[in-house]
Amino acid sequence: MAAEGASSSIVIVGGGTAGWMAAAALARFAGRSRRIRLIESDEIGTIGVGEATIPPIRNFNESLGIDEDEFVRETRGSFKLGIEFVDWLHPGHRYIHAFGNIGRPLGLIGFHHYWLRHRAEGGREPLWRFSAAAEAAAQNRFGRPSAEAMALPGGLNYAFHFDASLYAAFLRRHAEAGGVERIEGKVVDVALRGEDGFIESVTLEGGKAVAGDLFIDCSGFRGLLIEQALETGYDDWRRWLPCDRAIAVPCASVAPLTPYTRSTARAAGWQWRIPLQDRIGNGHVYCSEHVGDDEAAAVLLANLDGAALADPRRLRFTTGKRRLNWNRNCVALGLASGFLEPLESTSIHLIQLGIAKLLQFLPRAAIDPADRDAFNAQMDFDYARIRDFIILHYKANAREGVFWRRCAAMEVPDTLAEKIDLFRANGRIVRVNEELFTEAGWLQVMTGQGIAPAGYHPLADQVSRGQLDEFLSLTATHVARQVAALPSHEDFIAAHCAARQTERISA
Repeated sequence: MAAEGASSSIVIVGGGTAGWMAAAALARFAGRSRRIRLIESDEIGTIGVGEATIPPIRNFNESLGIDEDEFVRETRGSFKLGIEFVDWLHPGHRYIHAFGNIGRPLGLIGFHHYWLRHRAEGGREPLWRFSAAAEAAAQNRFGRPSAEAMALPGGLNYAFHFDASLYAAFLRRHAEAGGVERIEGKVVDVALRGEDGFIESVTLEGGKAVAGDLFIDCSGFRGLLIEQALETGYDDWRRWLPCDRAIAVPCASVAPLTPYTRSTARAAGWQWRIPLQDRIGNGHVYCSEHVGDDEAAAVLLANLDGAALADPRRLRFTTGKRRLNWNRNCVALGLASGFLEPLESTSIHLIQLGIAKLLQFLPRAAIDPADRDAFNAQMDFDYARIRDFIILHYKANAREGVFWRRCAAMEVPDTLAEKIDLFRANGRIVRVNEELFTEAGWLQVMTGQGIAPAGYHPLADQVSRGQLDEFLSLTATHVARQVAALPSHEDFIAAHCAARQTERISA
């Protein structure tokens, strides 16, 4: 097939987290053979709030050679062992989706089948007693796991909370040091080639044209290139995820500095809590069909841990994704590519995923449709599987109220229905094609949301009752010892990565 366009010059439109993540990664891995420019305007604000992440962000940072303590210090960050869900199943109920292992396999089957047998025989030990991350979170402890701890039952894993604007600035320094050229300006026009509809150049306010071969759209919800110029189209997923508004506000910190994100169910949505070193990020995600903007703001402000440090910021969105994340010679990242509400902290991961896939399929000299199609197919799969995981929280609930009853009654995608049916029958969980969330993640959310299997794997009956009790006891003891050896979250940060006092802010 004939070449459709070269890719030696890459133009990134938009900065923020998505733009500077892309710039830093491209500079690190492809900068020798390609000219990389990033266009952003200081006049255009970004959605820079307290951001929560999941463990793969550590791989991204490490690949760029970033020192973790420096990164946490510069972004006023904290550590994250999981997400606590409050009132999601019903008021007064809570559970955590903790990172890392839960127990350890024994023989040919996973730990949770032995726990399911324990419960079926009248045992009362909660699943999370066998998770080091869950136990550490409950005690506000944190420490980096040793290689030995990760290999033993109960090994913990972690991610971060940080200021998204500071992370973008941090990555900008890395990207520019790697040769990325930043262009200040606002894009006012996009020129397409007549013969194939590829983007030829973008024009900035003042008339300057910036040409390129491969364009990366990091312009946010408006999708300046991928949608406004290329009219790619958008798949709307509001029938499964009906929330379409969010309000965000920071508040003053309170002790202790918790090493986990919190999500609390509200009448028509949920509220996030993200603890940073100098403040707490808060937000209310809600469905405008069931609650008005003023009422949603009042609910948020009435449920802060400390005094509000700024006026609430409002955001409108449509859950879903672009029909093509790579269209012609344009790749969309971040909010330009789609939006899944941050219930499981996947926003930055989807940026990271898009960058990784772009590097995997980066054109050598020309954009081949086969590469582009493979990229889009993989992004479609990952978006859909993450979508399913988020839908699960809404579908499996026993709350009252029109909004929650509507969610419980909705028809879900077949891929999710099959997952639920498989688990409900005999506790089986199948991870398909390296989808993002592991068996441990699905296990915790399905268990936490009240989905109880009717049975368990028959091989769990191969051990005697005494052997089962000993196995569970040893696993719980190891978890307890591992957690007891950890310092408090605050003490760990103070010793390794506390933000400088002069850098701290109040909003």
